[in-house]
Amino acid sequence: MLQDFKAFVMRGNVLDMAVGIVIGAAFGKIVSSFVDGILMPPIGMLVGGVDFSDLFINLGDGAYASLAAATEAGAPVIAYGKFINVVLDFLIVAFAIFVVVRAVAAMQKQKEAEPAPATERDCPECLSSVPIKARRCRHCTSPLPA
Repeated sequence: MLQDFKAFVMRGNVLDMAVGIVIGAAFGKIVSSFVDGILMPPIGMLVGGVDFSDLFINLGDGAYASLAAATEAGAPVIAYGKFINVVLDFLIVAFAIFVVVRAVAAMQKQKEAEPAPATERDCPECLSSVPIKARRCRHCTSPLPA
């Protein structure tokens, strides 16, 4: 059973998937940092100086100046600003994956469109296929033009 597991883990698909998961997790952190630190501050400024990560709806009785204060007090809140940031993270990651998949598909399509070099030609006498380098037809033995 241990050998079967080792064979399963060492297959190319499993290793490729593991590498993809690790790179995807790192890419997700980069996108989150981009959204939180670069993208959302200008959007918040355009909307009127709003910090989206601090937007919340207080479901409790008290009044709180920030999401951190409400969370620290243990008040029930709906942190919809964080949700907006996460949705933007998702959209950016999804768009980046779309661009990569589209580029790979275009490269594969281009590779498939290139014709393979010919390895055979037709004999002018009997129209049988013969290798390109052949000097005589293997079927009718007639000499082939160079």
